[in-house]
Amino acid sequence: MWREFRKFAMRGNVVDLAVGVVVGAAFTAIVTSLVKDIISPPLGLLTGGLDFTNLFVVLKGTGHPTTLADAQKLGDVTLNYGAFINTIIQFLMVAFVLFLLLRQLNKLRTPDPAEPATIPEDIALLREIRDLLKDRK
Repeated sequence: MWREFRKFAMRGNVVDLAVGVVVGAAFTAIVTSLVKDIISPPLGLLTGGLDFTNLFVVLKGTGHPTTLADAQKLGDVTLNYGAFINTIIQFLMVAFVLFLLLRQLNKLRTPDPAEPATIPEDIALLREIRDLLKDRK
């Protein structure tokens, strides 16, 4: 069983997948930091610090808290739709930055040399027959 497991774990696909996951996690940290630390602050200044975090509805609880933190301290059951909106906005920003990064990386990559188009044998034979028929007339 140990040999089978070692054979499975050392297969090229498994190792490639592991490397891909590690590199993907590192790349995720880079993109998240870029959005959080570089893009969000100027965007926050432009929007006047617009934050949806304190948009919520108390489903069950006491009083009328003004912030989500106050509602959670009181133990209220809340529907936090503002946090959901913030998450959607952050996702869209990360997706857009990732799109821009990948677009630039694809521009830097040199295209693979195109292989000369090989004509399938049956097509070449049909063309040869066509040409011979043309020459008969």
